[in-house]
Amino acid sequence: MILYLIFLFVLFIAPIIWYNYIFKKNDKVLINMPFNGLEFGQELLQEYSLNDVRIETTKLGDHYDLTNKKVMVLEDRLGKKSLTSITIICHEIAHAIQHKENYKPLQRRNVIVKSTAWITQLGSAILLIGFPIIFATGSYGFIKICLAIAALSIIISAFIHLITLDVEIDASFNKAYPIIKQKVPVEYHQACKSILLAAALTYVIGVFRSFFSLRFIWMLITRMR
Repeated sequence: MILYLIFLFVLFIAPIIWYNYIFKKNDKVLINMPFNGLEFGQELLQEYSLNDVRIETTKLGDHYDLTNKKVMVLEDRLGKKSLTSITIICHEIAHAIQHKENYKPLQRRNVIVKSTAWITQLGSAILLIGFPIIFATGSYGFIKICLAIAALSIIISAFIHLITLDVEIDASFNKAYPIIKQKVPVEYHQACKSILLAAALTYVIGVFRSFFSLRFIWMLITRMR
């Protein structure tokens, strides 16, 4: 049991702690940085001829809105001259570059997300309702159907995370990092690389979390036979 808990800590909790540490550590204002997050982002949009892409603020977390062609970042990223702000905005603009270049994994992910949205929403609803309520119905047929839908939802989620990981690694290290090496002072390159790596790790965690959830549901299904 202790080894199992240690394994879970190393696999899930430790990467999250490291992720938050890296982001916070590199979010200090740098007086000698020639641009803040918004200025850097606008420069990149112009340089890569992304004239139809806008940078806007959001409270839902940093991401690129593929449908509306918007780079969505937390509000404090825009006016801050920090490595975290600059790197994250550069990473999200890298997704816009992927979009412009018709990067296949990004397109594939978007198609899968749209076509399976109803399954993942239904599976999430089942998980949110709670297994105790589902089991309280006493109908084994209904319970198995609910568990099967939840399992399918988790499989789709894991698959999307795998594709997203490929998309994120390409955006971080094939597109964003070369830009950073060209425009950001050399003494900050390694720190920016750590930020990009920490961001990518969240999707690795997502994949493992999906497989652990799937294993739990599979155990429930097999014990009902």
